[in-house]
Amino acid sequence: MKLHVFLPLSAVLFACAGFAQVSTPVPAKPIVSFDLGAMDRSVDPCKDFYEYACGNWRRDNPIPSDKTRWARFDELGDRSLSILRSILEEAAQPGAPQPERQIGDFYAACMDEPRVEALGAKPVQPDLAAVAKIRNRRDLILEIARLHARANSVLFSWGSTTDLHDATRVIAYVDQGGLSLPDRDYYIKDDAKSKETREKYVEHVRKMFELFGRPAGEAEAAAKTVLRIETGLAQVSMDRTLRRDPKNRDHFMKLAELNEIAPGFEFQRFFAAAGGPKFDSLNVVNPEFFKQVSAQINSIPLADWKTYLTWNVLRSRAGLLSSVFVNESFRFNSQYLAGQKEIAPRWKRCVGLTSGVLGEAVGRVYVEKYFGAESKERTMTLVKAIEKAMGEDIDRVDWMSDATKVQARKKLASIVNNIGYPDKWRDYSSVRVTRDDLTGNVERANAFEEARDINKIGKPVDRTEWSMTPQTVNAYYRGSRNDINFPAGILQPPFFSSKIDDAVNFGAIGLVIAHELTHGFDDQGRKFDASGNLTDWWTSQDAKEFDSRTACIVDQYAQYVAVKDENGEVRLNGKLTLGENVADNGGLQLAYAALINTLSAENRTRKIDGFTPQQRFFIGYAQVWCQNATDQIARLRALTDPHSPGRYRVIGVVSNAPQFHEAFGCKAGDPMVREKACRVW
Repeated sequence: MKLHVFLPLSAVLFACAGFAQVSTPVPAKPIVSFDLGAMDRSVDPCKDFYEYACGNWRRDNPIPSDKTRWARFDELGDRSLSILRSILEEAAQPGAPQPERQIGDFYAACMDEPRVEALGAKPVQPDLAAVAKIRNRRDLILEIARLHARANSVLFSWGSTTDLHDATRVIAYVDQGGLSLPDRDYYIKDDAKSKETREKYVEHVRKMFELFGRPAGEAEAAAKTVLRIETGLAQVSMDRTLRRDPKNRDHFMKLAELNEIAPGFEFQRFFAAAGGPKFDSLNVVNPEFFKQVSAQINSIPLADWKTYLTWNVLRSRAGLLSSVFVNESFRFNSQYLAGQKEIAPRWKRCVGLTSGVLGEAVGRVYVEKYFGAESKERTMTLVKAIEKAMGEDIDRVDWMSDATKVQARKKLASIVNNIGYPDKWRDYSSVRVTRDDLTGNVERANAFEEARDINKIGKPVDRTEWSMTPQTVNAYYRGSRNDINFPAGILQPPFFSSKIDDAVNFGAIGLVIAHELTHGFDDQGRKFDASGNLTDWWTSQDAKEFDSRTACIVDQYAQYVAVKDENGEVRLNGKLTLGENVADNGGLQLAYAALINTLSAENRTRKIDGFTPQQRFFIGYAQVWCQNATDQIARLRALTDPHSPGRYRVIGVVSNAPQFHEAFGCKAGDPMVREKACRVW
């Protein structure tokens, strides 16, 4: 996984989490149970369990001005950000030891606002000059390759990936790309909001060109050229819902075949110029994209392609330059698209930037100082308990044949559990970092990551490598490696604590663990076998049974309204969110079963704060998803995010769970009791 910061939404990148503007870690409050103060107990839990569990929290926690969403994840992210700030400020002090000095110097360069302001647009002038020198199609391909080698993925993306059919080896891939707006649909939909967004986008691109010195009329023409080219790319890009199926992304072919269907890209010249190792085959994720764009490379005037490349340089680096560029990028990408009122203070942006670009260097210090062996051991205990529940569930389901169950158990037994941090730390010693060159530091770090990624092509898969940094507040499952990964960053309250009783721990971090485990058996994960190969290990009848159950989930979530405002109503995309919804529903079942398996007879009825263990479990689960969000980000996420909003991650799941109905005495006809409950796992 590449941790590049040259992203289309550079202002969003620079709007990192953080509410406590202090330089020392914020200690976690002692927690015995869930957050009683977050609850609105005037609400009937059987009518709206989300408001019952989170109503007061949502009332008392408005969205901060430098946020587009405020959730329990963000609370933890902010606490972690303050911890990282203390690490970086200490590392930035004179005399700090290596390798801490490297991350300290990087942070110090970012925090040197006077120097950044004085430089203005000078740091990107060499790249702009290189684009301006393009004289023919050969130069165009070579410049695209040069930008890719500097981690600016213009026009398309490429890199290394695990072979879908041989999970022991790394191969090359090429994929669609080249868009600045969040999704292809922003370019091709004809509704009023989409049209307005495109108009605002052209205005933004025009302003950016003007800030870099283009006359107004020339900047206007350039902005229209950018939109026209990107619209052409969007029209031949695969819909993100279709991309969820790994079979739709599986097109292994010889390099000669790729050259035949897409001669305009001159891939042999491109790969050599981009610094990649020699290879003769690769996965072409979306062949149709390359077929169509190949023709566009030759039909679109060279001057227009130079305008497009210039725009890619400008947008990718805007967040690293002086305030006029940062503010304009923020105005469109964060304020208009996402509803963020104010840009985050510089220290928050610089902590996020350093943590992203030199991720494991920061993470290593973070782990040494703030992640103990006890947390890792207790997390592993929870993981084993939930995997045991998964095995029992596989044995119990009545819709799966014995032949498929054998393979399912084999896959479950083969899952690798990674907790806290990687066994081997990434070595950034070759990356030159100085205290007076922010843009250069970022470019060199990103070039290092780009080279590290593409040089894996042709080598065995390193199964110890992580795709997230240890300080990340998140978790993930990888089908191609059949592993679940829980960074140290998420193993804190409100998700996990030694001070929390087991019921709440199972409802919070237990659910996260079970959610990731279930991904191995959702509509995508089930297509990978125990070794991580894309293999159909299901009988045809079992596959039909699975699909009929997931269809229920699709229909259920497609009824939920993500946002309703003056621009109309947007519902969730049940197909786009299917995998996450299956993991939420199945994960809750597993985490609950694991809790019951571990409770002694007397503790099954023992109340804390007036609630049974079963009730505490569900409240602990719901409070993980307490959140507020702007209408703009709710709309954007409904169109692009495979995760459902917090409200529906709660009521969508508990309405399917008879255990919840029993715990709170809900009856048929109550809003939290679905007449036709959906159940996959």
